[in-house]
Amino acid sequence: MALARWLCLILALLSGLAVSGFPRNPSRLLGAVDGIEVYSTKVNCKVTSRFAHNVVTTRAVNHANTAKEVSFDVELPKTAFITNFTLTIDGVTYPGNVKEKEVAKKQYEKAVSQGKTAGLVKASGRKLEKFTVSVNVAAGSKVTFELTYEELLKRHKGKYEMYLKVQPKQLVKHFEITVDIFEPQGISTLDAEASFITNDLLGSALTKSFSGKKGHVSFKPSLDQQRSCPTCTDSLLKGDFIITYDVNRESPANVQIVNGYFVHFFAPQGLPVVPKSVVFVIDVSGSMHGRKMEQTKDALLKILEDVKQDDYLNFILFSGDVTTWKDSLVPATPENIQEARKFVMDIHDRGMTNINDALLRGISMLNKAREEHTVPERSTSIIIMLTDGDANVGESRPKKIQENVRNAIGGKFPLYNLGFGNNLNYNFLENMALENHGLARRIYEDSDASLQLQGFYEEVANPLLTGVEAEYPQNAILDLTQNSYQHFYDGSEIVVAGRLADKDMNSFKAAVKGHGAINDLTFTEEVDMKEMEKALQEWDYIFGDYIERLWAYLTIEQLLEKRKNAWGEEKENLTAQALELSLKYHFVTPLTSMVVTKPEDNENQMAIANKPGEGRHRWPVIPSMSYLTSYQVPKTPYYYVDGDPHFIIQIPEKDDAICFNIDEDPGTVLRLIQDPVTGLTVNGQIIGEKRGSSDSQNRRTYFGKLGIASAQMDFRIEVTPENITLWNGDSLSTFSWLDTVMVTQDGLSVMINRKKSMVVSFGDGVAFVVVLHQVWKKEPAHHDFLGFYVVDSRGMSAQTHGLLGQFFHPFDFQVSDVHPGSDPTKPDATMVVKNHQLTVTRGSQKDYRKDISVGRNVACWFVHNNGQGLIDGIHRDYVVPNLF
Repeated sequence: MALARWLCLILALLSGLAVSGFPRNPSRLLGAVDGIEVYSTKVNCKVTSRFAHNVVTTRAVNHANTAKEVSFDVELPKTAFITNFTLTIDGVTYPGNVKEKEVAKKQYEKAVSQGKTAGLVKASGRKLEKFTVSVNVAAGSKVTFELTYEELLKRHKGKYEMYLKVQPKQLVKHFEITVDIFEPQGISTLDAEASFITNDLLGSALTKSFSGKKGHVSFKPSLDQQRSCPTCTDSLLKGDFIITYDVNRESPANVQIVNGYFVHFFAPQGLPVVPKSVVFVIDVSGSMHGRKMEQTKDALLKILEDVKQDDYLNFILFSGDVTTWKDSLVPATPENIQEARKFVMDIHDRGMTNINDALLRGISMLNKAREEHTVPERSTSIIIMLTDGDANVGESRPKKIQENVRNAIGGKFPLYNLGFGNNLNYNFLENMALENHGLARRIYEDSDASLQLQGFYEEVANPLLTGVEAEYPQNAILDLTQNSYQHFYDGSEIVVAGRLADKDMNSFKAAVKGHGAINDLTFTEEVDMKEMEKALQEWDYIFGDYIERLWAYLTIEQLLEKRKNAWGEEKENLTAQALELSLKYHFVTPLTSMVVTKPEDNENQMAIANKPGEGRHRWPVIPSMSYLTSYQVPKTPYYYVDGDPHFIIQIPEKDDAICFNIDEDPGTVLRLIQDPVTGLTVNGQIIGEKRGSSDSQNRRTYFGKLGIASAQMDFRIEVTPENITLWNGDSLSTFSWLDTVMVTQDGLSVMINRKKSMVVSFGDGVAFVVVLHQVWKKEPAHHDFLGFYVVDSRGMSAQTHGLLGQFFHPFDFQVSDVHPGSDPTKPDATMVVKNHQLTVTRGSQKDYRKDISVGRNVACWFVHNNGQGLIDGIHRDYVVPNLF
C-alpha cells in the first residue's frame, strides 16, 4: 500500500511551533517571534521490527511581558495512530486521555462554544495529517508539548521509508532528529537525504550508521547551519528529510515472539513473476479533458513499456458508452504493444461517466479468458480503473454498482480503483476496491500525476505468488490478523500477527503456502522458544511490548477496513471490537479522540486530537465526523434463541422482553422460522451434554446444528460449531469457523466472522446472526454450541410461523400482580397474553451478539412449561424430522 510507504514520518513540529499573529519580520531576539522563543525541538523515533514509536517534543518560553498564545503543529502519517499528547506548563504536566469519539466530541463542542482553545487533526496533503493545538502561556512561563504516535511500517518497492516534513519556521537552539532502528533480521541498507540543504552542509549535520541488527540516524543542525544565509535570522529547514532502509532476507520469512504475542513477516525474493492478465478501465468523460487526459495517456504509454511479454492486456474506455481496444485479451507481443501505443495516443475525451457497464465489461473479459483457457493456467488477473468523477449515466447508484461488481468478480481477482482529483466519491471507490481484495488510491492533480499512475502500476506489476495462506499450529493461536492474500507482489511484505494460546510451548511453526509461476510453494519457519528468549536479552533498549502493540495496531486497522463495507449487526460488532482495542491500547483512531484538559482561570481549557476520515475533498476544514455514528439498532423487535435453549422475544414498544425454554431430547429438530411466501425456513437441532444427566429436569441442552434454506433461491446453509456448509443447487462450499469470508450472490450475503459469528442476509429486509460458543476443550460436560439471532425480519411475510417466526407479527401482553416468588431474587407475576392468563417469573438471559465471551443481560418475563400459553399450540407441534 503506497499510503503506508512512510516509515516513521516524524514530522513537523518539525512544522514546528507557530505564534498567533506571526509577524513577517522576526524580532531582534534570536529564535523568538513576538516574544515567544522555541528553544528546543526534538524528534525521537524507535523502530523495532517495522513498528515505529515516535515522540515529538517542543519546548518554548514566553519572554514577553504579557500572556501569549502559542500554536503547536505536527504533521504525521495518515496511517499512524496518535497514542499520547501532553502539555507541561511551569513544570506541571497535563496528560491526554483517549475517549470514545462521541464523548470527546461533546467536550470539544462545549469547549468551542465557551470560546476555549481546541486542537484538531485534519488532512494535510497526500500522506499527512496535521495536528494543531494552541495554548495561552503566561509571561515568563515555559511550555512543553509532547506528541507520541505509532505506526506499523509497510514495505514499498523493496524498502521502508521514513519521510520527515521539516519546517520549524524559526531558528531553534536545540534542534534534533534521532532515529534508532532495530531489526532482528539484520539491516542491509540505510540511507538519509534532505531536500532543503546541500549535501556538503548535510554531511556535517547528519550522522548515519548501521551494523548487524542496529541502525542509527541523527540530524543536529547548528544555529548557523539552520540559517538561510550567513547573516539571516530565518530558517532554511523547510522541506523533506527522508530515511530509507531494508533488512536482510536470507530467509523469506521471519517470526518473532515476545510476551505471548507473535509477528510473522513474509517477503520471498528471487521467484519468477507470475504472468498476469490486466484490463485497464479508463474514464474518458468530458471532465478528463485537457491536462488530466494527457497525463493519463503519458502514464499508459510508459506502462506499456513495462508490460512483460508473458502478460495479456486490454483497454476499456468509458464515457456515456463503453468501447474496447480489442474484443478479448491479447498477449503482450511487440506487435500488440505497438498497436496498443497507437490506440492510447488516439484516446480523446467525450460524454458522461458510465462506471457500471465499463467495469462489468472488463470483468467479463477476464472471466471469459479464464473459462476458455486462452490465458495460461498459472496466471493471475487484475483490473485497474481510473476515474475522475461519479457515475452519472446507466446504473449510477453506488451501492448497486458495488453489488454488481462484487457478484461479477466473485472474489476471483482484485479490483484497483484510482481516483483522479477531488471531484469524486472516493469512499465509494475505496469500498468497492476493498470488498474485491484490492485497494483505492487518490491521484493528485499535480505535475507528477503521470508518475503517480506509473508508480501504482509498478507496485502490482510483478506478482510472485497467488492464493497466499499463512498457517499456524492448530489450536495454538488466538486473535489472528489477516492471514490470506490473493497476491504477493515483489517489493512488498505480508505481515501476520496473533496471540499464543500457550505461552509455555517449546517451539512454534509457521508456514506460508502460495501458487507460483511454475509450481506451488510452501515456506516453513520454525522458532525455538528458548533461543528466542535468549535473543530477547539484547533487545533491552527496545520497548518490550512492541509485538503486542503491533498486533493491536494491525487488528484495529483491519477491523476498520472491514467496517467500511459492513452493515447492521456485523458493522456494530466490528465497531465494538475496534473501539475496545483503541481504548485499551490508547490509540487515536476514527472511533476515539485524545482529550487534554488544564486549569485556566478556574475553568477548563481543552485540547482534542481527532483522526479524520478520507472524504470527497482533499483538505477538510474540520475533522471528519463520519466515523462517529456506528450502526444503530433500529427500534424494532428482534428475536433470538441461545443457551439452554432460551428463546427471547424483545418488544421495544414496552421496553421489555418475554422468554421461554424448550426442553426436548438431544437430536430433536425444532422449526424456528417458516415463511411460505418467501420460502425461507430455519430449523435447529438440539444437542445435550457430553455425559447424560439422570435428572431430566435439570439437563442442559443447546442448539448444535442449524439449517437455513431458501426454496426460491435453491440455497441451503448448514451450520455446526465446526463448519459452515453452503449448497447453491448442487454446488457445495464448506468453510470452517477459522475463516473470515464473505459469500454473495443476487439477493444473498453470508459473512463469516472468524471464530465469532456469521451474518446471513436475504435482500434488504431479512438478516440472521449465528453466534459460535466455544467451551474449554477439556470441559467435562458441555459441547461447543450455537446461538441464533433474528436482527431484521421486515422482509418476512405475515404468514411466517415457527417458534420464533410467529412473533414477527405485532402482539400485546399485560403484566400485573407482581409478587415474591419461590426465588426471592426473581419475583412472579400474572401475564395476560393471547387470551391466556399465565404465571411468569422475572429473570434475565444473555444476549451474545456484541460480546460472545461475556454477553449482555436482557431482563425478561419467563413463561414456564415450554412456553405453553404463549406459543401457538404446544411445543411438540414444532418438531420436524430433519434440518431441511
